[in-house]
Amino acid sequence: MTDLAVTDALPKPKRDMLPMLLPVILALAMLPLIGSPSSWMTLTIASLAMGMMIFIMASGLTLVFGLMDVLNFGHGAFISVGAYAATLVLLPLATWVQADSLLLNLAVLAPAALLAMGVAGAIGLIVERVLILPVYGQHLKQILMTTGGLIVAEQALYALWGPQIIPLPLPTSLRGSFIIGDVAIAKYRLLAMLVGLVVFAGIQLVLTRSKIGLLIRAGVENREMVEALGYRIRRLFLGVFMVGSGLAGLGGIMWALYREQVHASMGNDLTVLVFIVVIIGGLGSINGCFIGAILVAMVANYGGFLLPKLALVSNILLMVAILMWRPRGLHAVTNR
Repeated sequence: MTDLAVTDALPKPKRDMLPMLLPVILALAMLPLIGSPSSWMTLTIASLAMGMMIFIMASGLTLVFGLMDVLNFGHGAFISVGAYAATLVLLPLATWVQADSLLLNLAVLAPAALLAMGVAGAIGLIVERVLILPVYGQHLKQILMTTGGLIVAEQALYALWGPQIIPLPLPTSLRGSFIIGDVAIAKYRLLAMLVGLVVFAGIQLVLTRSKIGLLIRAGVENREMVEALGYRIRRLFLGVFMVGSGLAGLGGIMWALYREQVHASMGNDLTVLVFIVVIIGGLGSINGCFIGAILVAMVANYGGFLLPKLALVSNILLMVAILMWRPRGLHAVTNR
């Protein structure tokens, strides 16, 4: 057995490409079943847009678990809080939302999204200090505490805004579709895909190309050593929790605009879907979460078109199939 020479490059770990190819394989497999290329293209683009919105909501949860080992079953509360916070901007400025001007519409959406992220992040700060801090390392207590927090948050939203559903129409410039041949591409779906890709690229850059990301990853591996070097890992982890909560808030406003309505139980309804995506992708994996969100959206859209009744359980069936193939998810990054 020979030693590596000083000038030799270190061997690089093999990249697992099969999970990354799964969405492509699934899309190509559905083409002959759907029959019409235009319908297939429309469904595929709709799946990508829906997948990006689910990824934005789920990315915060997988970040929190992968880096902090926290099972936050109250993640859906931040989704609802973000959506309701956005209404504080979108409803008073309804005339700007209804204006047929892309600049005016974006001038309303941008502060609404920032407010949703800020409020959800601030609530995340309180939740981490009050509910999560006393139960670090105790998964059962984390589940109980965060589930109780979700119930309290939902009832608080009912008390503040009432039980009625709040209509939240899309801005005028984002209504309708671009028609390319026989394919209709909804304008809002293009925006959702763009935002989702920006969020994915931003998370990857921070975690792999920045000092903060290096400290966070080092703190996960050996917290005591990093603290001995003078860095306060607890503050970094608090920042991670706030960022994860803020991403859930951003996903909340995007999902509310997608459904064109806001209600207090929307976060509770999406919690199961978000957990399915995180489990499919592999707990703690951003890449896996990204792929899992796209797969879940594809199965839901293709299944709803081909077999509407099967679409009701499509997410569960997909999760079972993935876990039978890879019990730790598509991109497992933790043994926990």
